Amino acid sequence: MNFIESLRAKAVKAQKTIILPEGCEPRTLKATEIIVRENIAKVILVGNEEKIKAAAKELGVCVCGAQIVDPVKSEHFEELVNAFYELRKAKGVDMEKARTMISDEVYFATMMVKMGYADGLVSGAIHTTGDTIKPALQIIKTKPGIKSVSSTFVMIVPNCDMGSNGMFLFGDCAVNPNPTSEELAENAILTAQTAKSFCDMDPKVAMLSFSTYGSAKHEFVDKVANAVKIVRETAPDLAVDGEIQADAAMVASVGKTKCPSSPIAGQANVLIFPDLQSGNIGYKLVQRLAKAEAVGPFLQGIAKPVNDLSRGCSVDDIVNVVAATAVQAAN
Repeated sequence: MNFIESLRAKAVKAQKTIILPEGCEPRTLKATEIIVRENIAKVILVGNEEKIKAAAKELGVCVCGAQIVDPVKSEHFEELVNAFYELRKAKGVDMEKARTMISDEVYFATMMVKMGYADGLVSGAIHTTGDTIKPALQIIKTKPGIKSVSSTFVMIVPNCDMGSNGMFLFGDCAVNPNPTSEELAENAILTAQTAKSFCDMDPKVAMLSFSTYGSAKHEFVDKVANAVKIVRETAPDLAVDGEIQADAAMVASVGKTKCPSSPIAGQANVLIFPDLQSGNIGYKLVQRLAKAEAVGPFLQGIAKPVNDLSRGCSVDDIVNVVAATAVQAAN
């Protein structure tokens, strides 16, 4: 059983309810048919019921096994409006504004997760990452002790003997443009935890840079080196090293030359990029040039499962992220 098959099997066993605020979006409707048919999760589609059913009919897909909820017609609408008002009144939100905001599909869906009417949320086929994360940070907030939200992709590279038989986790490739050393360290620890719980991997974490062990001098290098120190202090049992170049992290012969004393050189399966530019470019290059499967991104640090899709996602991507969200909700 490969990773995707294992992920879907875990989701079937978990039987969680996942809410999709992009109810009329064609790929979302096609994915819903698969999710319901394969019993991967219970689905709530958010939007106008007539429009959703008409869109599904035009596509020739069946979403009859999914629940369809129109925010303003929902039996929970007033409850969610009042709860949102209480959460945000100190930030200047009055009842009229609360009613307007909860009429929005993403805000409504996020409040449904907050109040326990859904176990997780998946959005982003037509919304930006910010559209998905902002309501989550306002409503659900981060886990205790976590200061920042980050993300990770599971990258499955065919015909590859590096990483864990071609499987890697890449972070952060979707959220934080210019993380501090503290935020890099937090992402590294959370991504290592995801590697264990999601992928049954023994994480070996490389904090990537254009320098290995001070081979170059720059404030960018210092940021990564400081992040490594923080990780070692915070999670002393985690196998981590850096700053380290990508070839030294992944290729045994290069690692032996550049950093022979490293505990992870040539063995890294968790790659932490120093900023969003390098991470986003890196995962897309691997996805397109190596024909890797990129599963995610999965958001980390939010108190309840909320996950973002790429606007270029496929139907299978949506199915897989829903399955992953259900697994997160079960852990």
